[in-house]
Amino acid sequence: MKKASFLRYDCDTRSITDARYGVRDKSEPQFPEQNILNTNDMSYKNLDIYKIAFDLFLKTQKATFLLPKYELFELGSQLRRSSDSIITNIVEGYGRSYYKNDYIRFLVFSHASNDETINHLEKIIALYPEFSSEFEILKRDYDVLGGKINTYKKWVKENWNENKN
Repeated sequence: MKKASFLRYDCDTRSITDARYGVRDKSEPQFPEQNILNTNDMSYKNLDIYKIAFDLFLKTQKATFLLPKYELFELGSQLRRSSDSIITNIVEGYGRSYYKNDYIRFLVFSHASNDETINHLEKIIALYPEFSSEFEILKRDYDVLGGKINTYKKWVKENWNENKN
């Protein structure tokens, strides 16, 4: 089945051409909602939980390379993936935030990935006491992040989209 495509975006003129109706007026904004909303303020990047999770992700990535070589692709890999999953679920949930229940669902996934990350850190602390000081700090920070995600999730449940029709 062939899909009809009527819209074309012209990079030089930054206009949308519709084969059925001709060129759109260039003086009109491409996306009218930009006149109403300040889109710079509306981003997952402004969420504290995102900022904290991203910072912890970077620290976790570096810390895993302290582990013995044979552990880099086992427990180290699991730790890196679970810490990445925290951020990824925050971002994907925010992308679906128009739908409150979807947003909450992804915040639940993010919180679960945070718990998984803490569990991996606890195993590393038990198995490799020589690195416990670095991983204890990360564990403490992930505990704080888990509380913040939970608090934010509760706020979203009670307040998200209250004024929307």
